[in-house]
Amino acid sequence: MTIKPIVIISGEPNSIFSEILIKAIRNYRNSKPIILIGSYDLITKQLNILNIKYKFNLIDKKFNNKNISNKKINIIDINYNFKAPFETISTRSNLYLKECFNLAISLSKNYSISGIINGPVSKKYFLNEKFPGVTEYLAYEFKIKKYAMLIYNKKLSVAPITTHMPIRNISQKLSKKLIIDRAVLINNFYIKYIKKKPKIAILGLNPHCENFSKFNEEKEIIEPAIKVLQKKKLLIFGPLSADSIFMKNNREKFDVIIGMYHDQVLTPIKALFNFDSINITLGLPLIRVSPDHGPNFSMVKKNKSNPKSLLESIKFLDRLN
Repeated sequence: MTIKPIVIISGEPNSIFSEILIKAIRNYRNSKPIILIGSYDLITKQLNILNIKYKFNLIDKKFNNKNISNKKINIIDINYNFKAPFETISTRSNLYLKECFNLAISLSKNYSISGIINGPVSKKYFLNEKFPGVTEYLAYEFKIKKYAMLIYNKKLSVAPITTHMPIRNISQKLSKKLIIDRAVLINNFYIKYIKKKPKIAILGLNPHCENFSKFNEEKEIIEPAIKVLQKKKLLIFGPLSADSIFMKNNREKFDVIIGMYHDQVLTPIKALFNFDSINITLGLPLIRVSPDHGPNFSMVKKNKSNPKSLLESIKFLDRLN
């Protein structure tokens, strides 16, 4: 049986990606080959500055099973003439990331792979205003309209209904259909990959799930969506108040907590698990995973970054069939 490789897309040139990649690999004996898409010259220069020794296996983008190593990271070289080993964000760095993503998407369509992991990128510069996050960017590239962001930890996962948007726009973006579609994706993902039917809590939008204005999001949008999901036999509970759901006795009742906006659920999950969670995009024709943190510009060149989230991303794909 052919073993499906894990494809990893390089992160920002000016980031902690090279450091955490090698740290993650040295802390885990993976069973599946890893194919890295990135600049061989850039990454090796960065590792030299960090005094990290590692020898890659250079392969062509038209690879085959004979030239892929299971013992070393295989790298497909994206050759860019960077001016510095940790070049700051520029038009050149954005084009480099675009080419890395494009090749990964192409490989996923032409080869049987376990999934894609992308290194941390700058939403502000690489994605700019067109795409609020990598989740939305990949959904666009794969022409997928139903997708969801899941921050996964085996003890507790969270998912926001709306993702990267200003608070003032959240109420307008919420809809019964959006809640139903994303809850169904999460439920199906758990059944297929985690091998369990999840217990899912759905939060209200307003404090204590109360809104005394003419339009009440809980009554008009969230509660009707929950009723539909319950009729579909999902183990759905809510709407529940966000201010108490993450207390130990409450959160332990659920596998997933779905919030109405990004920070409503991502702030507490990061406080609980730090780097021990991963970002999974649901709804794509493949599994896309990424570390649940950004490029961390302040830690570049210090060789002190925690590889835990990237390591968990690799472990997750390594365990999949």
